[in-house]
Amino acid sequence: MHAHKIDPEGFLDIRSLGKLNYDPLPDWGLNGYKTDKILAVCSIETPNEFELILREKKQSYQKDWKQQYDIEMLNAIISEGHSFGAFYQSELIGWVICRFRADNRSLVIENMLVSEPFRGQNIGRMLIKAANREARSLGCRMVELETQNTNYPAVEFYRKCGFSITGWNSKRYEDATETAVFMSYDLID
Repeated sequence: MHAHKIDPEGFLDIRSLGKLNYDPLPDWGLNGYKTDKILAVCSIETPNEFELILREKKQSYQKDWKQQYDIEMLNAIISEGHSFGAFYQSELIGWVICRFRADNRSLVIENMLVSEPFRGQNIGRMLIKAANREARSLGCRMVELETQNTNYPAVEFYRKCGFSITGWNSKRYEDATETAVFMSYDLID
């Protein structure tokens, strides 16, 4: 699949995401990631302290979520009204699907994806900005998300967007290579 450059004359719009009537993923290219670098996660625990070490490691890794999304489940989250889509010439080319958690005053990014031909053109950054604005309007103290240590491109993308690593879970996934990496963006009042 080749890159599709956003035409300056074309119309790119980030707006509230409405109900999905179909799964667009078959048309979006790779639903996953490729990388030559991962974060190696090590921990050292003694009776009086615990240390977590994240280190960049040269290692090729590819993840392809071959399954289609459960559109009904995504629509349930979208119906809460805190999700956004990127539309190019009226076609959905990306999304950030978010859920508001009142118990800890956070907006949780449940899923974020940009169609492969449109990646690398700041569309993801625009979607993150929309989520951050929504979180501020809800009076949230943070935006939070989960990714994997093997998804180095995502970790670096979120860091560039102002997110920090706030936790991890080495037992979350069946694949022992993958560790859940939790990240958050603190909102300034």
